[in-house]
Amino acid sequence: MGLLTFKGGIHPTEGKDLSKNKPIKEIMPKGELVHLMSQHIGRPAKPIVKTGDRVLAGQKIAAAEGFISAHIHSSVSGVVKKIEPRLGALGGMSEAIVIENDAQYQTIKLPPINSLTDLSKMDIIKRIGEAGIVGMGGAGFPAHIKLSPKAPDKIEYVIVNGAECEPYLTSDYRRMLEQPEKVIGGLKCILHLFEQAKGIIAIENNKPDCIAVFNKLLKDEKQIEVKILKSKYPQGAERYLINAVTGIKINSSMLPADGACIVHNIDTVVSIHDAIYLGRPVISRIVTVTGDAIKEPRNFLVKIGTSYEELISEAGGLKQPAKKIISGGPMMGIALFDLKVPVIKTSSALLCFKNDDVSECEESNCINCGKCAAVCPARLLPLKLADYANRHDTKGFSKYSGMECCECGCCSYICPAKRQLTQSIKSLRRMILTDNR
Repeated sequence: MGLLTFKGGIHPTEGKDLSKNKPIKEIMPKGELVHLMSQHIGRPAKPIVKTGDRVLAGQKIAAAEGFISAHIHSSVSGVVKKIEPRLGALGGMSEAIVIENDAQYQTIKLPPINSLTDLSKMDIIKRIGEAGIVGMGGAGFPAHIKLSPKAPDKIEYVIVNGAECEPYLTSDYRRMLEQPEKVIGGLKCILHLFEQAKGIIAIENNKPDCIAVFNKLLKDEKQIEVKILKSKYPQGAERYLINAVTGIKINSSMLPADGACIVHNIDTVVSIHDAIYLGRPVISRIVTVTGDAIKEPRNFLVKIGTSYEELISEAGGLKQPAKKIISGGPMMGIALFDLKVPVIKTSSALLCFKNDDVSECEESNCINCGKCAAVCPARLLPLKLADYANRHDTKGFSKYSGMECCECGCCSYICPAKRQLTQSIKSLRRMILTDNR
């Protein structure tokens, strides 16, 4: 059987060797922890503590506001120092609860359970919601909402996204190697909600050691299997992952549940395990700190609210001043202009590079080579869409299905003329989405 994949995509330099062979290291933060109220898709959480309050690690400090939102919990014990707007990695200001860490890490948890049979399906969903779990691969969609589709009996597949196709990122890789039992345990929690569904752990073929680990652990499991994906970017994008694994096609107007699928990334599934079995809310995550400007690249288990400056320090600092620093992966991450921003639930990586290859490139005229169309996973015409976007022609943009773009960056990467196609398309998509609210 051939490797599972989709049409299009690219093969950028992986860069994973910098950090993949070092075990996860837990770091304890120093000083204040900044808990942004916007760490998820939907409405920001609302603070339920006030300045001067003493809080414990794991204590709810902000409540979900509205249907699509998520609770925020303190990652340390200490005193609420301020509640004020703070800068986030996306560049905007968000209300934040600033907690002075007392370094005692006194913790509060939900009561743990021994077996899934101790909880009803509604209990499981409620527990996941109380833990503030969101899509931790970057999307940030509240997990308890995703796990409450309109027709739960029609869900046929629960897919754990272990592709980790973004270059340089290795946090999911280390999690799969070091805590595979938690990945399987979290998947079983989800399958308990969808008893007719089949569990699939999808892993790219550039991670043979992870594949071997899961195949060994799952050899006697009938409801769960490992699917091997072709190593290619953006293999881990939800729509294309579903298509590669099941053959089902999902467009931008559909949810995965409309195609009988539920998809969660590795860190999200582990968070579900910890919430159900350990009573632990989301107060930490694994972050890859890497790049050719970092002295000691590796993966860190980080408390939510820790400063990016502190992460670089824990990685030995910089070899030389970095010309490009990115929150997230190099393809879909956000370039930073300030390191005084906190880790949030969706912070997957911090990349530091000696050179800024993108800004050093000069755009030239299109040579009509067609490479952008060949690599587009959505089978679009990026050149034409970018032209429409630059002219703010929303009718032409919509006619050529511009809203189907997943902003993966393949077209910009492959373009020999170095045209910033993705940026143009992304800008008009944002305008259209804003106008349609």
